[in-house]
Amino acid sequence: MNTDITASAKPEYPVIDRNPAFTKVVGNFNTLDYCRFITLTGVSVTVGYLSGIKPGLKGPSMVTGGLIGLMGGFMYAYQNSAGRLMGFFPNEGEVARYQKRGFSS
Repeated sequence: MNTDITASAKPEYPVIDRNPAFTKVVGNFNTLDYCRFITLTGVSVTVGYLSGIKPGLKGPSMVTGGLIGLMGGFMYAYQNSAGRLMGFFPNEGEVARYQKRGFSS
């Protein structure tokens, strides 16, 4: 049984890179990806602080919530960036940028 998502789902948009490297995906983050990353982290820090029941738990729960939000925000931004490079999400800006640089898919 093949569990590779690229084998079962066909991209709807132009493919820039079928298997992008980590550095290429992170380098492809756009402003919206960074905004989502920062927002998710900030909301998680706030929720972590507010979920601390006792005064002595507010700090540790805030740090824990922040770390969870940091990881979740990064994974969300990474997923969107990789999806655009692989053609699963709208990628007009990336296609224009990579064609201008002379890269082929």
